[in-house]
Amino acid sequence: MKTVGALIKRNVKIFFKDKGTFFTSLATPIILLVLYVTFLYNVYEDSFTASLPEGVAFDPELLDGLVGGLLLSSLLAVSTVTVSFCANLCMVADKVSGARADFTVAPIKPHTLALGYYIATAINGLIVSAVATLLGFAYLAFTGWYLSILDVLALFSDIFLMVLFGTALSSLVCYPLTTQGQVSAVGTVVSAGYGFICGAYMPISQFSTGLKNTLMFLPGTYGTSLLRNHALRGVYAEMSKQGFPAEAVDAIKSTADCDLEFFGHSVEIWQMYLVLVGAIVLLVGGYILLHTLRRKGKNVKKV
Repeated sequence: MKTVGALIKRNVKIFFKDKGTFFTSLATPIILLVLYVTFLYNVYEDSFTASLPEGVAFDPELLDGLVGGLLLSSLLAVSTVTVSFCANLCMVADKVSGARADFTVAPIKPHTLALGYYIATAINGLIVSAVATLLGFAYLAFTGWYLSILDVLALFSDIFLMVLFGTALSSLVCYPLTTQGQVSAVGTVVSAGYGFICGAYMPISQFSTGLKNTLMFLPGTYGTSLLRNHALRGVYAEMSKQGFPAEAVDAIKSTADCDLEFFGHSVEIWQMYLVLVGAIVLLVGGYILLHTLRRKGKNVKKV
C-alpha cells in the first residue's frame, strides 16, 4: 500500500504541476456549460413544453429549474468521462519520457503500477468534476433551485461513480497509446461522440427504436439517467405539488430519460447502479490484466 500511495502522490503532483493540462481539463466543463445554455436551452424548453397537455398552466421558474437540471445532468454526464482522458496523460507521458520503462524494471508489481495510475487519475477527475458541479449549482441558483440535501448527496455519489467509470474507460483505451498526440486525438473523438451515445446532447427517448435499444447496452446511458433522476427529482416533486397531472409528469420523465426501458422492461434505479458498478469492475479488471500480461510478456522475452 505504501508503494501505491507513493505512485498516487507522484502522479497527482505531475497533473497539477502541468498548468496547461489542468486548466484545459477545467475549461472543458465550463465550455460545455456555455454551449448547453447557449444552444440547447431553447431546444430542451420547447421539447418539454410540447410534452405537456394543452391548457396546463405552469410557473416559468419551474420550467427554468427543469431545463437547468437537465443541462446540469448532461454537463456532468459528459465531463466526468471526457475530463478523465485529459487527467490520464501521465500514463502516456511516462512512456514518452522513459519513466514507464524504469518502473517496469523496478520491483513494483504490475497491479500496483496500474492502481497508482488509476487512482491518481480518478482523484484528478474528481477534483475537476467537483469544480464543474459547483459551477452548475451556481447556475441552478440563478435559474431555479429545487434540489434537497439528499439530492445533492445523491448527485455527488453519481459523479463519484461516473468518474470511476470514465477513468477505467480512459485507462483501458489509452493503455496501448504511446504519444501525447494519440491521446489528444482519442480525447477529441471521445469528447465529440460520447455526449451523443450517452444521451447527454439529445435524450435517448428522441432516437429511433433500434438505436435506443442499442444504446441501452452502454453503461454510460445508465449513468446519465442516474444524474438526471437526482438532478430533477425536486422539480418533479414540485410539479406534483402544484397539481400537474400524473400523466404529464410521467411524460416529462420519459422525455428526459429518467424512466429507461430495456426492450420494454422498466429499469429501476438500483439496476442502473448495478450496471454502472459492474462496468467499472470489468473495465478496471481488464486494465489491470493488460498491465500483468505485458509484464509477463517481457519476462518471457528475457528468458
